[in-house]
Amino acid sequence: MRWNPKSKPNPEKVQTIQSALQVDEIIATLLVQRGIETFEQAKTFFRPTLADLHNPYLMKDMDKAVARIEKAIANNENILVFGDYDVDGTTAVSLVSSYLRSFYPNVATYIPDRYAEGYGISYMGIDYAEDNDISLIIALDCGIKSIDHVNYAKAKNIDFIICDHHRPGDVLPDAVAVLDPKREDCSYPYDELCGCGVGFKLIQALAENRNQTIDDLVEYLDLVATAIAADIVPINGENRVLAKFGLEVINSNPRPGIKALIQNVKKKVLTITDVVFIVAPRINAAGRIKHGNEAVALLTEYDLDQAEQFASEIEQHNSDRKELDKQITKEALLQIEENNEQTRFSTVVYQENWHKGVIGIVASRLVENY
Repeated sequence: MRWNPKSKPNPEKVQTIQSALQVDEIIATLLVQRGIETFEQAKTFFRPTLADLHNPYLMKDMDKAVARIEKAIANNENILVFGDYDVDGTTAVSLVSSYLRSFYPNVATYIPDRYAEGYGISYMGIDYAEDNDISLIIALDCGIKSIDHVNYAKAKNIDFIICDHHRPGDVLPDAVAVLDPKREDCSYPYDELCGCGVGFKLIQALAENRNQTIDDLVEYLDLVATAIAADIVPINGENRVLAKFGLEVINSNPRPGIKALIQNVKKKVLTITDVVFIVAPRINAAGRIKHGNEAVALLTEYDLDQAEQFASEIEQHNSDRKELDKQITKEALLQIEENNEQTRFSTVVYQENWHKGVIGIVASRLVENY
């Protein structure tokens, strides 16, 4: 690990924030290094409130997305909520589908198979929508570069709303709405939301359109906090607000699926770090070992007994994942050692039967070793 200490910030700014907050110079220095230079900025950082969340309609195309969903509901159309198989994707699908189902029944979910379909929007998913008379797909945590897929769907009279947080290419997909704070032409004030965070802004806009308030959406924040933790996005700005209140839900009244995952944890209060290392890997294990659908089933289940059954199965997947991780890492390290005796040039490793759902984790371990 090579540490690169930041240069010391402007001493006058440090002095100003130190006096305003009555804190140690070290604390003041750390705050200024993080761009927090006034009492108000510090107050927002240390004591975030739901009032700090931005108006969702500031996001480019949000009005179009809400109008299309309301039109689908008015016309009794079938809606498909589509997302990736990782934690951000499965929590986003669970969030948007469970919110829509709270007032509209014709909502299905779809998670692509890691092995048969790969990452992102798939032709198989669009064919599934056509076979099931679905005319609107809401894609979460994916789709910003799925130009051909969206055109393929359009030819079948299926509309797309894309909610993504990855950086777009030069051309955007021809969707009804493309919600992505990283769009060049989007002036939304905060661009570090995760995929589930963008999904939350969508339901926030829908709620506003239906005369609901932010208080009606607090129950969904356990999912958003889990995604923020798992996706390792910066915990500042809106993410800080969503993470704070989401953690409160996780610790006080989580949905049955999350309750089932954490009920054997012996800590009274879970921190964001606990969510990263306890909750997230278990949700991820479903998509790695079996199928991301299992994670969505867990997170959208309202019966605790059933949720506990799902959580038990996912716990087994997580144990399997750990064993595979250990075994493949051992084999990969051995392969590197043998290769280096001959070449000493690279850490490229390959084994045909290594499990696809675990090789990313193994790659990280190799980086730690070499």
